[in-house]
Amino acid sequence: RSVFGTVLAGGVMLAARDRWPDRHALGLHVLRGSAGAISIVLFFWGLTRVPLAQGVALAFVSPLVAMGLAALLLGERIERMALVGALTAFGGVAIILFGQSRLDLGPGALAGAGAILGAALFYALSNVLLRKQAQQASPTEIGFFTNFVFLGCYLLAVPVLGLRPMAGNEGWLLLAAVMALVSMLVLAWAYARAEASYLASVEYTAFLWAAMLGYLVFGERVSGWTVAGAALIVAGCLIAARRGTIAEAGPEAGL
Repeated sequence: RSVFGTVLAGGVMLAARDRWPDRHALGLHVLRGSAGAISIVLFFWGLTRVPLAQGVALAFVSPLVAMGLAALLLGERIERMALVGALTAFGGVAIILFGQSRLDLGPGALAGAGAILGAALFYALSNVLLRKQAQQASPTEIGFFTNFVFLGCYLLAVPVLGLRPMAGNEGWLLLAAVMALVSMLVLAWAYARAEASYLASVEYTAFLWAAMLGYLVFGERVSGWTVAGAALIVAGCLIAARRGTIAEAGPEAGL
């Protein structure tokens, strides 16, 4: 997917005649791309061990982590309600993990859940860096370098993990690359225009898609524990992201 994505995004960047980034911007591209690559590996490793909807629900802690990282790295100030949201969201995570312990999901389910929580941390870091990145680079530049860094990270893993492309799946991989590139361009456009801590809470429709696709493609049913936990996580992050609790940092915060 990263091979296709790099070629497609490179073509778009050439057509847009974007300038080559300076050393500082290149360093930011490498840092964010590496965080994103680690997040993807952890997330998909975890998804082989837990149902799709449950994995996406656990990943919903990412916006909350992004708020804390945005305050730390970008100077975005978050007030007291963020703490209330944090406690609510982590209560949701606890419910999902408790429900998981009551279901027979196999011996690797707990490790899979831990990997997805780790992926959420790196995904949050990636999105916060995207806010900083989007204020210095165009969406096409971000799309190319994200795919390029992903590809470099995965190539480094090949000698260790013995990875090789799946023969016969080129069409699906190309489709995935196109969808990922479009998503990346739209995200970069959005993060150039709003704070990371505010935009992070928009991603909650992913649970509905995950539940539907998990059922249609894999025959997975969503447990009541997962629904209840996801609702608490979403509620916690929305409480923390309330517009009145997050001070306007302005574009200069990311410079």
